[in-house]
Amino acid sequence: MSEIEREAMEYDVVIVGAGPAGLSAAIRLKQLDPSREVVVLEKGSEVGAHILSGAVLDPCGLNKLIPDWKEKGAPLNVPVKDDNFFMLGEGGKVRIPNFPMPPLMNNHGNYVVSMGNVCRWMAEQAEELGVEVFPGMACSEVIYGENGEVKGVVAGEFGRNPDGTPGPSYEPGMELHGKYVFLSEGVRGSLSKEVIAKYDLSKGKEPQKFGLGMKEIWEIDPAKHKPGSVTHTMGWPLGSNAGGGSFIYHLDNNQVYVGFVVHLNYKNPNLYPYMEFQRFKHHPMVKELLEGGKRVAYGGRAITEGGYQSMPKMVAPGVALLGCSVGMVNVPRIKGNHNAMLSGMAAAEAAHAAIEAGRASDELNDYETEVREGAIGKDLKKVRNVKPLWSKYGLLASLSLGGLDMWTNTLGFSLFGTLSHGKTDAEATEPADKHKTIDYPKPDGKLSFDRLTNVSFSMTNHEENQPCHLRLMDPTIPIEHNLPKFNEPAQRYCPAGVYEVVEKESGPEFVINFQNCVHCKTCDIKDPPQNIKWVTPQGGDGPNYPNM
Repeated sequence: MSEIEREAMEYDVVIVGAGPAGLSAAIRLKQLDPSREVVVLEKGSEVGAHILSGAVLDPCGLNKLIPDWKEKGAPLNVPVKDDNFFMLGEGGKVRIPNFPMPPLMNNHGNYVVSMGNVCRWMAEQAEELGVEVFPGMACSEVIYGENGEVKGVVAGEFGRNPDGTPGPSYEPGMELHGKYVFLSEGVRGSLSKEVIAKYDLSKGKEPQKFGLGMKEIWEIDPAKHKPGSVTHTMGWPLGSNAGGGSFIYHLDNNQVYVGFVVHLNYKNPNLYPYMEFQRFKHHPMVKELLEGGKRVAYGGRAITEGGYQSMPKMVAPGVALLGCSVGMVNVPRIKGNHNAMLSGMAAAEAAHAAIEAGRASDELNDYETEVREGAIGKDLKKVRNVKPLWSKYGLLASLSLGGLDMWTNTLGFSLFGTLSHGKTDAEATEPADKHKTIDYPKPDGKLSFDRLTNVSFSMTNHEENQPCHLRLMDPTIPIEHNLPKFNEPAQRYCPAGVYEVVEKESGPEFVINFQNCVHCKTCDIKDPPQNIKWVTPQGGDGPNYPNM
């Protein structure tokens, strides 16, 4: 517990993170009892500023939460019209037919959306119900009660000097206490990571697995624009170097989402995910679409990919983990927003019942049961073996055996049982001398761009006179250990150019340009010795995504 004196405010439920899970929880709590005191704390400068997702949205969660969302003006304006799957080679492509795919892969009835805009709209619905939504309020600390339960969070601390001491304009922030605290921070949230470790919530579970998703918004020639067209690709340029693939989604206003996902369990530390993305856009199919257009936004975000067997225990005394804080992405579908919404509703219903029964600060076990045995668990259990098959045996095995496993799971059984993931993504990284360096073509400035130029299109900003939010557990490791053994992969795995090795007269120096950070959390996940710890910077800092 900090020695700094802070004012405290009491709520029924304190929610950290205004993503689809947190906002769904807030709305559902107010639907169940309008007198319930609910607050949502968001670290972005506005709701949606830090939301980055594909996204093709399965509206099942929204249908359950707000059945009349169409009448209320939800920004789901582009229904999916066609689904395309391609296997790419360097100069060509092979169409994968839709008919052999399990029904769960069908996007009929889904919508191409900006999840940032969906969350902005959901925040409006929450506020109309009386939820207090506070953007620009980063939650920097968990508050524990006398019996070890989660009691609340510290939010809104500003003005620390770079060395961590209070500066002249220091504001200590406030303590927000709740009968229950919901952590819906998204992937690898700093408070969620602390809570999972403190209560050993991952005990007996498979390691969580991750991907790095990078995304650009392009305005293209209207003649090439097909609203509702959805395309996914696999294969080139990654090949055998890493798992992953791309998405190209046509939304409205002649805009296209172009995204690229690299699974973070790759072995070769010389792999440069960002440059793989840039190279992908030079494939003839993609080049033809984008030529004559312009890129208008860029961002990057980690994705939870471990699935059913990697979900930690979701509850501890006084706290529940929601959405991607648990990891609810259906990997083959590349969808998790619907499950995030369903998890928020389930947590809200469990907390409502507990508070009605006079309970507080205990474990919401009904929430955990609903997630594992209800719609979310059923969605994830069917696809639980796709990721480990891909990781262990490669893309073709994943397509064939994973497809077969998904089909049999629709009938209620699996040929493989439940496969394990094995290593963490950090442990999967092998020494550089076991692998070849990869020669990446220089960006042309038309289809492909250098990292720093692209980061400027994320509208990222951090107040420079604050502590660096990317903490090194041991400052000597990057140069003395990672550089000779792994060719310091932070230079490459970061999609925002935060980390550099700079040659000085005294020798190489590891430089952290935290001002560039887009809060993707890749460094916290992929650093081989787990030496980098991501903590939240002061509220409002980071990317300011417009239409992601």
